[in-house]
Amino acid sequence: MNPVATSKSNILKVSRELIQQNGWAGVNIRSVAAACGVSVGCIYNYFESKTELVSATVESIWNDIFHRPEDETIFQDTLSCVRWMYRQLEYGCQRYPGFFTHHALGFVRQDTADGKQQMRQAWQHILDALCMVLTHDPKVRPDAFDQQFTPQKFAGILFSLMLSAVVQQDFDPSAVLEIVTRTIY
Repeated sequence: MNPVATSKSNILKVSRELIQQNGWAGVNIRSVAAACGVSVGCIYNYFESKTELVSATVESIWNDIFHRPEDETIFQDTLSCVRWMYRQLEYGCQRYPGFFTHHALGFVRQDTADGKQQMRQAWQHILDALCMVLTHDPKVRPDAFDQQFTPQKFAGILFSLMLSAVVQQDFDPSAVLEIVTRTIY
């Protein structure tokens, strides 16, 4: 049994571990409480419902996968950033098997605006980072973007290619790097 969960971060850590061991079915109030060695009521002190617990766990997994790298220069160069993102996606697929697929399908299937909003927020972070890199990369040709082909549109294309890599379990970024090089450098 894991140490007693005395904080929200400990509960989320245990929830991530349960996902790694048992998949999404392993995360519910009772299983998390048992794994933490606390009462169900203790979990409810931090999370009002299973939905809230699962949402917070999803957010903590995204934070684990896309934590800030020690080498911040990765975000000064588009090619370095894309390589790093592919490595992180591969790490995420290895550490949390099925996470990306279940996350996307789970939120798309929800009829609530809240579920779709959560999905958009999780992915918007990646798009924002790509846009920031594209607009600050000194190697990008001055004429690479215009009013119709914006950094935001290109970031969307890159993100779509990354999602495709996740679905296909192909974490070789060479084709995407070639697209970046030919398009903006």
